[in-house]
Amino acid sequence: MKVIETVREMQAFSESMRMEGKKIALVPTMGYLHEGHLSLMREGRKRGNCLIISIYVNPTQFGPAEDLDKYPRDFERDEALARNVGVDVIFYPSNEEMYPEHYQTYVNVEEVTDNLCGLSRPGHFRGVTTVCAKLFNMTKPNVTIFGQKDFQQLVTIKRMVTDLNMDLEVVGLPTVREHDGLAMSSRNTYLKEDERESALSLSRSLKLAKELYDAGERSAAEIISKMTAFIEEHPHTDIDYIKICDTTTMKDVQTIERESVVALAVRVGLPRLIDNYVFGEPLNI
Repeated sequence: MKVIETVREMQAFSESMRMEGKKIALVPTMGYLHEGHLSLMREGRKRGNCLIISIYVNPTQFGPAEDLDKYPRDFERDEALARNVGVDVIFYPSNEEMYPEHYQTYVNVEEVTDNLCGLSRPGHFRGVTTVCAKLFNMTKPNVTIFGQKDFQQLVTIKRMVTDLNMDLEVVGLPTVREHDGLAMSSRNTYLKEDERESALSLSRSLKLAKELYDAGERSAAEIISKMTAFIEEHPHTDIDYIKICDTTTMKDVQTIERESVVALAVRVGLPRLIDNYVFGEPLNI
């Protein structure tokens, strides 16, 4: 397994793989890998014969009051986990490589970023789309793999790839959960022992939403009301949003008549956690 730290070397390596007829799979990450990341890498191993992951905590997707400096980092641990799942290359650039002096170009995807985390975290998706566009240009993948836990992010990346005619397949995989149903996240490490049970209210509220939907409820307001009441029963929780949106436009729906996703963001103590469920699909809790 190689570790590449410069853009020039990364592009040269990827170009050589393409010249050899290799299919490149990319899994972008911010490091502090968990089983959710590793499941994406295993899928990448199946879909390509050259597996690249990126490890880069991207400053442009963090707001001024967010956890950029505190975001967990452990490269040696990440390196060992990546090697164990058969990663060929870790692309591990510095901020200076990604955003050199006088940097001033950004990618902005509109509409699908206007709701949910786009409202709560101004500028977040501009940072996500910019860094992903740059990573795609640097690693030259044929396929890239994301988790559906960040559902709006997945929709946004797909929109960008389509709109900018990128020659790239974007694959989304189901959310990987811990044994108790909590969606895996690097930020779960922030949870204190007495906050862990409250954090489970997110996945359990999604289960409640599924049960209501399966029983015939189609009113978004009714489902959101019951989810809100359930989460608020738990200490340490502060709801940022609970919304039901069209999976294509990410706009709010009043009545669930087409494919829709219920998405939520809740601060549990220090960490802000997100989760979602697409109505009509299985829920692996």
